[in-house]
Amino acid sequence: MSNSYLDSIETELQHRLSYRYIWYRKQNDLWDGYSNFIYTTITWKDLIPKISEAVSRHTLNKKEFFYYAINRWYNYWSALAIELIFSDLDGVIPATNKKDNVVDFSLFGETFDHKTSIFPKGFKNTLEYAQQYPKELIQWLYEHQSQQQRKHLENRMFIVVYASHGYHWKLKAQISWLKEIISTYVTTFDDSKLYRLQLQPYKITKAGLIWAIQ
Repeated sequence: MSNSYLDSIETELQHRLSYRYIWYRKQNDLWDGYSNFIYTTITWKDLIPKISEAVSRHTLNKKEFFYYAINRWYNYWSALAIELIFSDLDGVIPATNKKDNVVDFSLFGETFDHKTSIFPKGFKNTLEYAQQYPKELIQWLYEHQSQQQRKHLENRMFIVVYASHGYHWKLKAQISWLKEIISTYVTTFDDSKLYRLQLQPYKITKAGLIWAIQ
C-alpha cells in the first residue's frame, strides 16, 4: 500500500479533530444503516453534504446525527488505515474475505481481528496499573466491547491509545506515528507477546496488545 494513500487518510482525519468527541446515543443498527455512506466517503468535504442529505431524508436530529456519522467515519477510516499498515508488513497476510468480522489478517500464522481502543475510563485503573497487568485490561476490553456487528471472543490485536492530555481519541488520526509503533511490534514479534484468555468453553483466545502512548 502506497504511503500517499495513508497520508491522504491521515490528512482527512485531521478535519474531525476540531469537533468534540461525543455520542448522543448508543450505536444501533438503524442509525448505522442511515450512515453507511461513511464506508465509501473518504474526504471530509464529501462527507458533510451526505450527512445533511440523510438528515433530510430520514427526518433526523441534525446535531445528533452529525456527531454519530462523523464518529463512525473517523473510526472506520482510522481502522482501515491501521489494517492497511498491518497488511503491508512482512509476516502479515491480509484476510481474503473483507466481510469477515473476526479476521482482518494473519500474523505469522495466527489469525486476528484488530481493534483500536482509547484507554477506557471504565477500566477504573491507571495507565501504570494497566501496563503492569495488561491481561486484566484485555479481559475488560473483551467484556465491554461494542454490542454491534464486530462483537466476538476470537483472537484480537488491540492497539490502545493513551494521551497525557486526556484526548486519547485524537491519536487515532496520527497514522504515520501509529505506523511506526505497529511496524516495530510486528518486526520484533514472537509468540510470547500474546496473551492467552479462557473466554469461551474449550477454546483459548489469543490477544496482542500494542501500546500507543503520548
